[in-house]
This record gives sequence, C-alpha cells and structure tokens, in this order.
Amino acid sequence: MLQTFFREEHEIFRKSLREFVAKELVPHVDAWERAEEFPREIFRRCGALGFLGPHYSEALGGGGGDYWYSVVWGEELVRSGSAGLNMALMVQTDMATPILDEIGSEEQKREFLAPAIQGKKIAALGISEPGCGSDVAALTTTARRVGGDYVINGAKCWITNGTRADFITLAVRTGGPGHSGISLVTFPTDVPGFRVAKKIKKMGNHASDTAELVFEDCKIPTRYLLGEENRGFHYIMTNFQGERLIAAVAAVAGAQFALDYTVQYTKERRTFGRPILGHQVWRHTFADLATEIEAARWLTYRACDLANRGQDATTEITMAKLFAGELLNRVVDRCLQAHGGFGYSDEFRISRAFRDARLITIGGGTSEIMKEILSKRLGWM
Repeated sequence: MLQTFFREEHEIFRKSLREFVAKELVPHVDAWERAEEFPREIFRRCGALGFLGPHYSEALGGGGGDYWYSVVWGEELVRSGSAGLNMALMVQTDMATPILDEIGSEEQKREFLAPAIQGKKIAALGISEPGCGSDVAALTTTARRVGGDYVINGAKCWITNGTRADFITLAVRTGGPGHSGISLVTFPTDVPGFRVAKKIKKMGNHASDTAELVFEDCKIPTRYLLGEENRGFHYIMTNFQGERLIAAVAAVAGAQFALDYTVQYTKERRTFGRPILGHQVWRHTFADLATEIEAARWLTYRACDLANRGQDATTEITMAKLFAGELLNRVVDRCLQAHGGFGYSDEFRISRAFRDARLITIGGGTSEIMKEILSKRLGWM
C-alpha cells in the first residue's frame, strides 16, 4: 500500500471495511442485484461501524479524519462486486451530504447530516431533471417564497436513493433564468405533495434504486435554505468536485479489481492446450491495462492530495474523472473479451461489471462535459 498518503489509521480502517464487505455484503450481492434493492439496514450497519462519516467532524458523530478515509471507502466498496450498492452508499457519504457539512446551518446539520452519518436517515441528491441533466443552469423545479415557506413544484430524474430517501439535497429555482437563479435546500421527503413517480429500470447498477420524483405544492420552511439564496449553482459546481473525485477513485479501483479477477481466470481457463494467460496477446493486453490503471491511480491520488490540502483541484479532478471513467470501460471490455462466452453470461461477475461501468462516463458529468471544462481551464476558450 502507498505509504505516501495512507497512514496506519487509514490501514486499520481499510482492514475493518474490507472484512465487512467480504462478510456482510458479498454473500448477499447476487440476491440484492436480482431484487434490485438492498436492505435499508445496510445504511444503519455502516453508520454503526463508523463507515459513513470518518471524514466528518466528531461533533456530528463522524471520525474527524481527512479525505483519505473517503479514498479508502471508495476503493474497498468496489470489492462488493455491486456498483449499484456502492453508488447508493457513496451518495450518502460523498455526494448528498458534503455540501451540508460545508454550508449548512447547525440546525440543518443536527436534523439531517448527523442522522445520515449514523445511517438513520438516507440521503439523496436532487439536481437532474427530466428535461436537463448536465445542463444544470436549465433546471426548472421552482421554489416560491410564501411567507416563511418555500412552495416547491417540479420534477427530478435519475435520483439515486430516490425511492426511499428521508431527505434530498435539492436544487431549485428561486430566481430568474440561468445559473444565477438557483438555490439549494434540504428537503424532507415526508412533506405533503412529494411523491415517487416511478422507479427507473436501468441497464446496470441494479442493486440501487433510481427514481423520478414529483413535487406538487410542497411546503418547507425557508430555514431549510442551504447557504445564500440564488447561490446554488456555485454550490453545486463545488459539490460536483467531490462527487467526481470519489467516482474517479471507485473507477480506478474497479478497473484494478476487474483486471485482477480476469488475470486469475485466464490462469485457470485453458484454450489450445495452454492457459489463456499463456497466449502472448493477452499478456500484452493486460500489461497495457495495468500500466494505464497505474497512471490513472496516480492522477487520481494527485487530485485527492490537492483536495485534502484544501487547494483548488478542479483541473486535476476533471482529468481524473475523464481518464479513469473512460479507462474503466476499456478495461471491463477487454476483460469480458478474455472470458469469451462465459463473459457474456450472468454466471461471471465480469458481465455485471461491464454493464455497471457504462454509467461512469455519464453520471456526475459526462465525458464530454469534462472535456469542455478542461478546455476552459486550460485557456482554450
């Protein structure tokens, strides 16, 4: 393990998490994938074991640690073999809650963040809509001030944890058109007028629920506003950095897991009188992939190091998300090919990895959006 970044306490956390994944997640993953959901109790169990908030403050029930605990979290969850399960848990820890910690009031942190760290409340992030995904500035869900309340109307789509979330970190339009009229609020889902329109069937990530949500005259107190009104676009762009970084971490770990799994398979499976790994074409293919994975790992760790030290890592995070996401898809494609016909069956985990990996270049900002951001950051526009 790389001692440059990971200290003894990180490795203790890693060992505990790895044992949990092996004993309490892996044996049930196939059933959860078929059921297209996993028990709510997993959130509570992870919270009780301290897995949901090691990088949050101790005052909120967290561990008071640094960002490298999140890196360990993203790397070890991959061992479950279910990207849907992993995504649902990482939304809880690294996508829906960081902005609460950063700009939420003490009251909001006690009401929403602390129970999320404990696993007692499930969190979701509500930004994408049926009519806009990556184009955040075009969102149309409105929040109109009426006395001391916001009255919310609209819809959200592609929301992980959406069918059972207890609260949503929700993007709404409080002002005029464009990016300057957007705000963020904490939205408890027990509010009248809120409903789950449907659970979305997906190509992959089956163990996580993904929903389309509807808001019809939903009233929440204005004290649920996160930060300043009409500053939401800025907050969302800041929050995206953490989402994209943990996605890059998981993508690199997923690529490594798929390669290791496939190398072992090709040692055991024989064709033309020798193990598949005995054929030069596959040894060279795997050598190329191993080299690219190592490059992706260090690019991602560079971004993690900058973020951990509180520096602007937007360029590095964007590069890591782009490179690691595209690489993961190349790796699982080659690994499935090495499995031959078995790779196309559900009998082997590589077929699930192939389906699940496809989301990484779409969710959290498409590869095309990453390239556009880099074009701006590098001064080409």
